[in-house]
Amino acid sequence: MHAAEGAARPLLFTGIATQDVAAPFRAQDALELTILMPCLNEAKTVAACVEAALGFLERAGIRGEVVVADNGSTDGSRELARSAGARVIAVPDRGYGAALKGGIEAARGAYVIMGDADCSYDFSNLDAFVEQLRGGARLVMGNRFRGGIAEGAMPLLHRYLGNPVLSFIGRLFFRTDIGDFHCGIRGFHQESVAALGLVSNGMEFASEMVAKAALAGISIAEVPTTLKPDGRGRPPHLRTWRDGWRHLKFLLLFCPRWLFLYPGVMLVLAGVVGMGVLQRPWSSDAHDLRIHTMLYMAGAMVLGVQLVQLAVLTKWLGVLSGIVPQPPWLRRAQPALSLEAGLLLGAGLFAIGLIWSVGLVQQWGRSGFGPLAPTEGMRAAIPAVTLMIIGMQAVAGTLFAGAIELAWRTGRQKRHA
Repeated sequence: MHAAEGAARPLLFTGIATQDVAAPFRAQDALELTILMPCLNEAKTVAACVEAALGFLERAGIRGEVVVADNGSTDGSRELARSAGARVIAVPDRGYGAALKGGIEAARGAYVIMGDADCSYDFSNLDAFVEQLRGGARLVMGNRFRGGIAEGAMPLLHRYLGNPVLSFIGRLFFRTDIGDFHCGIRGFHQESVAALGLVSNGMEFASEMVAKAALAGISIAEVPTTLKPDGRGRPPHLRTWRDGWRHLKFLLLFCPRWLFLYPGVMLVLAGVVGMGVLQRPWSSDAHDLRIHTMLYMAGAMVLGVQLVQLAVLTKWLGVLSGIVPQPPWLRRAQPALSLEAGLLLGAGLFAIGLIWSVGLVQQWGRSGFGPLAPTEGMRAAIPAVTLMIIGMQAVAGTLFAGAIELAWRTGRQKRHA
């Protein structure tokens, strides 16, 4: 549990006083809403954000709290936030995601609404978020493009390229209709998000939350929200290209079907169809062209099988590590993905290719091991060699997966010893 700091302050909107932050949490102290703000050197704006949030709670008559998850501020932000009425949580691990994880863990509210402590979001107007949460939505995203982006609030590159492209990829990969995948203000049921097992410490935490929520099948809603220029008077923590790449990398690795599976399946199908077409009787004029094409088809099959194998391994590793929930298809396919099944399949394909190759050598022997016709010989040799390569790929991949599982289980036993 993260260390917490704070001072007792009357909560006029609830008629109770805050508990000493060191006191244990009691069921009767349960709150409806925690307004959570990550903070790193936000001295110019954090107090105004806290006051706006407290004002909303009072106006709406909501029993709640404001929590500032401080990530190592050195400009007096903690003291300013505490004086304004927030409960301050010190989060030693650096990073946007780390601060939010610490705040979510410490939240006392059944609902949490998170937003940056830089005055870019309006904490005095959270009614739409609360309405959706009370209505049953487990995650409520803000949409800045629907609510309005003030001039100078978002760089043009982010507004017209970065956010639209990454949001489109997120919708495509995770089959959700969220229009603003990276909006910094969002609300959720504390227990629902805690159960997702979020692990990212950086800016990609925002993508991980939506991706895991979509994969878990929890209900997601979206409400318009406004974005104003931040009031910090200094460059933002967000770095366009570095953090954009981290978001994209996370989306790709989190959804291996687009990174590996679909390209792999397309390559395998292209290779199989191409091989089949090229096995038809050849005319003498097409020999050289067809033999070179067949070689490329073989390469497509080998690469495609490798990508499909990587897709399965990546998904499986994500499930093992707890990064992603186990999809139903992986649960159903587990008997076919056992070590023994993988070794048997790989050995069988290799054996077919080897027997085919031995037959070709015997055929050559019956002709007295004389000169070979390159095109006719390669027409049969290429598929045989392809089967041997794919078979060995399957065997190697299966053994690699077995080694990883053994290492993971050993490490888990040591951690629980």
